[in-house]
Amino acid sequence: MNRIDWTGTQPAKAAERGIWGWMLFDWAAQPFFTVVTTFIFGPYFVSRLTADPVSAQTMWSNMATISSVIIAVLSPVLGSIADQSGARKPWIGFFAIIKVGCLFGLWFAAPGSPVIYPMIFMIFASIAAEFSIVFNDSMMPRLVGRNEVGKLSNTAWGLGYLGGMIVLIAVVALLAGNPETGKTILGLNPMFGLDPHTGEDARITGPISAVWYFIFILPMFFFTPDARKGLPFGAAVRSGLRELRNTLGELKDRSAILRFLIARMIYQDGVNGLLILGGAFAAGMFGWATIEIGIYGIILNVVAIFGCIVAGRVDRRIGSKTTVVVSLAMLLIATAGIVSTGPGYTFFGLLPLSTFDSGGLFGTAAEKAYIAYGLLIGLAFGPVQASSRSYLARSVSPDEAGRYFGIYALSGRATSFMATLLFSVVTYMTGSSRLGMTTLVLFLAGGLILLIRTPYPADRAS
Repeated sequence: MNRIDWTGTQPAKAAERGIWGWMLFDWAAQPFFTVVTTFIFGPYFVSRLTADPVSAQTMWSNMATISSVIIAVLSPVLGSIADQSGARKPWIGFFAIIKVGCLFGLWFAAPGSPVIYPMIFMIFASIAAEFSIVFNDSMMPRLVGRNEVGKLSNTAWGLGYLGGMIVLIAVVALLAGNPETGKTILGLNPMFGLDPHTGEDARITGPISAVWYFIFILPMFFFTPDARKGLPFGAAVRSGLRELRNTLGELKDRSAILRFLIARMIYQDGVNGLLILGGAFAAGMFGWATIEIGIYGIILNVVAIFGCIVAGRVDRRIGSKTTVVVSLAMLLIATAGIVSTGPGYTFFGLLPLSTFDSGGLFGTAAEKAYIAYGLLIGLAFGPVQASSRSYLARSVSPDEAGRYFGIYALSGRATSFMATLLFSVVTYMTGSSRLGMTTLVLFLAGGLILLIRTPYPADRAS
């Protein structure tokens, strides 16, 4: 079992352009999560692709559940195989082909068309995206010294939010037309002659995200150093499965890492639920169209970039655990605020709000309250994930990073179907998506309680 020498610091192992190439992976990957999953295509799927928003929210949640199960089962296997085969880039390239092809397929998700096809495309695109992240994350311990991984991880995450925001702004300002006027928020006709009545302004986000991803992962392939090539594929598979079995067995001797992974498994369920369902929930509650959802997303991304910049410094000074704990507390407050807000009230009716609609964007008091809670999500959403990533990077050696980041992906997905599944069940049984969203509080709170009792750094108590 590899142990880490926690004395001193490691020097950076990669040239600056190699580090930037690695960080640009987050820049390349984020538009898929920002404009496709959360703010544009997801809400379009829920509110405009079919005539039944509640049923559509359940279907969107089921899509996420299926993806999560497959990701949870295969991520640690692939991570262990990658450790034995050495190089990560060929795997990232393979999954990039799948992701790009599926994102182009979303263009054909027109209103009235069978929803099974966009669901299949989203399942495969989500799987390919997450598998690529496993291999990219496992490269991190080889790039910089141990004391710098928190800053590197948060900076890369913030860079990802910036990339997602740029694409989101372009969609809202130049492509997303108001269904009533046909004009964008700038008063322009949508570029490329897109027709908002047929959802083309939302469907185009798939191809745009595909092209963006393809272009901006190239610096990582050209400049970021990869591990040396190891065993041939067949031997790597056999050895990787054996190493995975050994790793799962050795976790009983690395109790702090195991406890961290379990805590993350629980709270990441809530985080994933917010990512997948937050925009769709707002669209269903307030009837927001692409423009409103897009601007809401821009606001959150601006705040998220600031949050990641601050968190990078906080992580370096006081550690990853404190950064994650504070972020989870903020997400708990925000989620409780969101589910307590409805037309004319917040805090579950304890604070009445005016129902007057001033017209224009976010014209009611309830919509403004929703945005205020969203600011907390924006501040905490990036740091809770980036500092979780650096938490593990500080606790494992580069040679075992692939298998441990595979298990890390498993911990983020093993039960993530529970959050979306519980949302689906509660929403279906009650007919209320608000009660469905309330279940996310259980995951965030449970993970936070367990994490508070987890030693940090994890490897010290092993």
